[in-house]
Amino acid sequence: MKYHGHRVTRRSMLRQLTAAAGAVAFFPHVISAQDAAPRFRIGACDWSLGKQSDVAAFAVAKELGLDGVQVSLGTEANDMHLRRPEIQQQFLDAASQEGVAIASLAIGELNRIPYKSDPRAEVWVSDSIDVCTALGVNVVLLAFFSEGDLRDDPQGVDTVVERLKRVAPKAEDVGVYLAIESWLSGPQHLEIIERVGSPNVKVYYDVGNSHLRGYDIYQEIRDLGTEHICEFHAKDYEHIFGQGKVDFVEVRKAMDDIGYSGWIQIEGAQPLGLMESYTADEKYLRQVFS
Repeated sequence: MKYHGHRVTRRSMLRQLTAAAGAVAFFPHVISAQDAAPRFRIGACDWSLGKQSDVAAFAVAKELGLDGVQVSLGTEANDMHLRRPEIQQQFLDAASQEGVAIASLAIGELNRIPYKSDPRAEVWVSDSIDVCTALGVNVVLLAFFSEGDLRDDPQGVDTVVERLKRVAPKAEDVGVYLAIESWLSGPQHLEIIERVGSPNVKVYYDVGNSHLRGYDIYQEIRDLGTEHICEFHAKDYEHIFGQGKVDFVEVRKAMDDIGYSGWIQIEGAQPLGLMESYTADEKYLRQVFS
């Protein structure tokens, strides 16, 4: 073979490889800086993109310049269709084609069909662990809003704790995190986690929801830490990010303090329409979480 008009011999190639290896040994920071994954990755929820449980979410995410999509397990109507291998392959193919990652999984239907009371929900949560493994992700969001609200419902909390105790060992075996998102405060979430007693039950922290409830989100992030938070939703209700009530610069400082790295999923409002709003939100988050 030839390179720039010079013959490359086996001996010269070995010398070049040896030199390259030496460069890695003496300058590892150069290689690691180039190969390291970014500390923060910005995505959006498929339902926020108007494509719940739909492979078309990846094309929208690509147009917005996002890194990934948080995908829904499904709906009651399609029988949580991501549990089917052929549907899983469709999502994997779409993600690959668009160059947009499957970031994590979510079961939003638990807001209508509560984990605290409906036996179908218990099956969905267990099956979602298998789906995470098939899709190559390790977080599944368990929603506790609307019909699934845990506020002022000690019996509901007791049921959730018992069901999580049963399913947590399965999640532990494959390294999947069951992430609680609810209206509860940081200490209330922590109480549930401690009662379950599994390192794979964590909090899915939504800064907008917690701010709306009047919690000190910046302190809660620090108090819960990466031991108890596995992923974040970026939200500021009616506002474009940076123009509302959530101080994302302070959120970043809190994340720095706890050493968080990972996904930040946009679930924000769309006062300018989907594309304009999320284009502005994505640009803002890239600046704050650079």
